[in-house]
Amino acid sequence: MTERATTPEAPRPVLWRWIQFLLDAGAWTLAILMAVVLRYELTEQTMTPSGVAVFSLLAIGSQALVGFSMALYQGRHSFGSFEEARLLVAVTLIVATILVLLSTFLGFTLQIPRSTGVIAFPFAALFMAATRYAKRMVVESKAKPGANAQQALVYGAGFLGTNLVSRMMQDPASPYFPAGFVDDDPAKKHLRVSSVQVLGTGDDLPELVRRTHATVLILAFAAADASFIRGVSDHVAGLGVKVLVLPPLKDMLGGGSHSVTDFREVAVEDLIGRRPVDITVEDIAGYITGKRVLVTGAGGSIGSELCRQIHPFEPAELIMLDHDETALQQTQISLTGRGLLAGSDTVLASIRDGANLAAVFAERRPEVVFHAAALKHAPLLQQYPGEAWKTNVLGTLNVLRAAEAAGVEAFVNISTDKAASPTTVLGHSKRMAERLTAWMAGRTGRKYVSVRFGNVMGSRGSMLPLFSEQIRNGGPVTVTHPEVTRFFMTIPEACQLVIQAGAIGTGGEVLILDMGEPVRILDVARRMIAMSGRDIEIVYTGLRPAEKLHEDLVDPDVADVRPLHPKISHAAASGMPPEQLDYERWLAECERSEEAMFEAQVQEETELSHESLRGSGAA
Repeated sequence: MTERATTPEAPRPVLWRWIQFLLDAGAWTLAILMAVVLRYELTEQTMTPSGVAVFSLLAIGSQALVGFSMALYQGRHSFGSFEEARLLVAVTLIVATILVLLSTFLGFTLQIPRSTGVIAFPFAALFMAATRYAKRMVVESKAKPGANAQQALVYGAGFLGTNLVSRMMQDPASPYFPAGFVDDDPAKKHLRVSSVQVLGTGDDLPELVRRTHATVLILAFAAADASFIRGVSDHVAGLGVKVLVLPPLKDMLGGGSHSVTDFREVAVEDLIGRRPVDITVEDIAGYITGKRVLVTGAGGSIGSELCRQIHPFEPAELIMLDHDETALQQTQISLTGRGLLAGSDTVLASIRDGANLAAVFAERRPEVVFHAAALKHAPLLQQYPGEAWKTNVLGTLNVLRAAEAAGVEAFVNISTDKAASPTTVLGHSKRMAERLTAWMAGRTGRKYVSVRFGNVMGSRGSMLPLFSEQIRNGGPVTVTHPEVTRFFMTIPEACQLVIQAGAIGTGGEVLILDMGEPVRILDVARRMIAMSGRDIEIVYTGLRPAEKLHEDLVDPDVADVRPLHPKISHAAASGMPPEQLDYERWLAECERSEEAMFEAQVQEETELSHESLRGSGAA
């Protein structure tokens, strides 16, 4: 027979309830004594101690009857809360009413005035509340973060901020001790929460950091604007303060793994800022729900996120295809929590193997295809253009032919902004994939479209993880050119727009996602260095072969038309039949673009040098 394990802490809640009742009994006794003395205005009157004692016992009995029946001592409400305070007042008022009635019928016998219960009521309520407050003060003093906790300022004394501070003050293991609030609302100037006070506004941050010796600043906002985060980050730059942000409110309240204490460091995505996408759920559900959906490159950054976003729309089957078994397993784990790779949802295949791909499509009969498999590292493909041709061009053709044979209804080819006025091997190969997709759209009459967007923050091979690694290693951070700019988009936003584009696109179109304003890479590097709090050197390496200073999303002669979605432009693509594919001619075109780009770079550098010399002479 197994005995249930007990701990020394187990009986404490029950024991405390009885202790609290005894304290309440003492409060009534003291309140009645004070009421009788005040009733007789501190003069000697005919009063028997036995009468006061009996009346006090009646009050204690009434408190027990009413208190236990209303669960005052059974933990009905959180200790020391406003809810418990309201219940306490209600219980005390009922007991006082009972005492008034008893004194009316027994007052002559006990020699107790009828007003004793009325006078004793506020004193009893005050004394009982005082014992609870004293206990709360003792408990909170013991529950505060330890001496090793870092001093932290909490920016925002709203719902999230006050809850965060309350949680921190009740957690001895908290790594942060709230030294004070920062809030721009004048009405909260004197606010205190768990003894933590609003110390000032955002303009006072440098002074508050020095005064409190804070090493952490927590932004207690559910969705802080990027411009606001940049302003705060700049305000505390050089003060040795780490800025933390909270997860979105929907993640904290949605039953997921996030909570109000799951703050993280500010990422460059927060500083660049991208707003949520307004997607039309009905359109998406119309062509995905209940359909067999296949994603190529499902182990990549874009492909895996596409799978995660498609999954909630309940396709009849989600088929994840990739040639990287480890990446495929990671995607499966993110969707199902298991990575056994034993089900029919994962397919190990290369898009270069046309025969195998055709067999997979013939067996699985997908109805919707998202083609995300590609080689995308521009400098490497510039050295090995043949690999770009085999994967991005011929591989795409293999997927298109397999889709045609299987009767795929909707096909979305993931492209890049480098396909607009292409100058690199990557850009030329993806432009060719767009043209092949447009050709297949004309051949089948079905919805075969391409979607074009720029750099995706956090994707494999993007510059932001590279900058982070360089900073972690102590530098230097390498930037190609001080004026180079790029478009940025978060992975979830890009995938939302890709799925939306599949719903609204017309066969043969290239849909261009609105990337916002281009961002100067040097500014990103400087902000990431400032966030690290380290002194890191920035080294300019020069533009790489065929690399543009500023990327384009659309060709110069293409109009920006957005008939259906404010963040998606539509453009027609000229189809190219496979018979016209010629590697040598394509390679020569890539080489001409590289030479033209090199000449343009030399000319630009010369002009900048002349301007610099003229500026020096004028000075």
